[in-house]
Amino acid sequence: MNDNPLGYEKIPKLLKSFAIPSITASLVGSLYNIVDQIFIGQGVGYLGNAATNVSYPFSTICLAISLLIGIGSASRFSLYLGNREPESAARAAGNGISLMVICGLAYLVIGECLLSQLLKLFGATKDVLPYAQQYAGVTLVGMPFLIVTNGMSNLIRADGSPRYSMTCMLAGAIANTILDPIFIFVFHWGMFGAALATILGQILSFILAVRYLWHFKTVHFEKSCFKPNVTECLKTCSMGISSSANQVAITFVQIVLHNSLTHYGAQTVYGSDIPLAACGIVMKTNAIILSIVVGISQGTQPIVGFNYGARQYSRVREAYLLAVRWNLIVSAAGFFMLQCFPQYIISLFGAGDKLYMEFAVLFMRIFLFMVLVNGVQLLSSSFFTAIGKAMRGAFLALTRQVFFLIPLILVLPLRFGIMGVLFAGPIADFSAFVLSVVLISREFKKQKLISQKESAA
Repeated sequence: MNDNPLGYEKIPKLLKSFAIPSITASLVGSLYNIVDQIFIGQGVGYLGNAATNVSYPFSTICLAISLLIGIGSASRFSLYLGNREPESAARAAGNGISLMVICGLAYLVIGECLLSQLLKLFGATKDVLPYAQQYAGVTLVGMPFLIVTNGMSNLIRADGSPRYSMTCMLAGAIANTILDPIFIFVFHWGMFGAALATILGQILSFILAVRYLWHFKTVHFEKSCFKPNVTECLKTCSMGISSSANQVAITFVQIVLHNSLTHYGAQTVYGSDIPLAACGIVMKTNAIILSIVVGISQGTQPIVGFNYGARQYSRVREAYLLAVRWNLIVSAAGFFMLQCFPQYIISLFGAGDKLYMEFAVLFMRIFLFMVLVNGVQLLSSSFFTAIGKAMRGAFLALTRQVFFLIPLILVLPLRFGIMGVLFAGPIADFSAFVLSVVLISREFKKQKLISQKESAA
């Protein structure tokens, strides 16, 4: 315990060193889609924006897979290191990497075979579908690379190299940002060009991530570590289920939200395409804030996991509470920008008619009104995963999306039309926040009782 900085270094210093690279890497992941949407909005128009929106569930499913395996294997990796079991840590990491490759290839095949059917399920209208087919058909090719890169980044951070993890993601994002305007505005490749720039960036990040296999600092890999093992796979998935479940839930929310917006939008002056395009901008903007929260959460996990395994519960609580304070500062800044300057944010994604801007501003202000507290649920879910209570983490991950948001999206519009869809967001956010506070408070009380008993023994 005393030879690993996770066990004795000051928590603020640890969280800064782990979270800042994690935040950068997480932001970069969000920027892939946002950069595409900005350039597509400027070069193709709002139908192109709508196409990237209905294609976005492919990315959230991809992220769900990478979190399931990446967070699961990294959590086990950290717990084994905390318990001084490096051989078990190496097996957990190696098996996780093999599982990433297998799942990535399977996802590519399934996605390409069912492309049109899935895009229609995701809410694509007749006018949007051709753009979405062109974009998603190409970006799916990059999904196996993205799954391995995102999964590996969690292991790299857990190994104590958060800066390298950040570099992997940053290199791909820079490549994507450079290639996007060239392919769209110089070569005039439109949706295909934006998608091609995305996968080329993902391949670059993949190469850098895989290179780290020969540079792990805390474990040594044998070939046997990478042999898929069903028991190991199940243990890894059980540890990563809460983070993954949150992304799966987000995918279902997107599907329900897209279809609700097109259905109820058709009954208003906005029509079906304007709400769909505006939704994409609002959700991608929110993704920037959430990616920072995810980065803080991922940076906190190795600290929490190691110290929980080492039974240093006061350090576990300190790390979580500091992460929450960081989240509230970021969320407060986001709330101010979203409420005061929505027109400027929306204009980055291209121009539209008066109705388009009117609805987009309304959507942003109402749907994201509780952004100040909606990260606490995500941090709390990740916290339970890091301490080995995966099922509780999974339950908490599902509260906002499945138990609150989806039912509200389905029920409120029956009475309030499309405005019911917008108000479902802040109501769900606040409800999930309250539940998170209750569960975390109970967990902290249990940890304090254990500490008192151990001190008295």
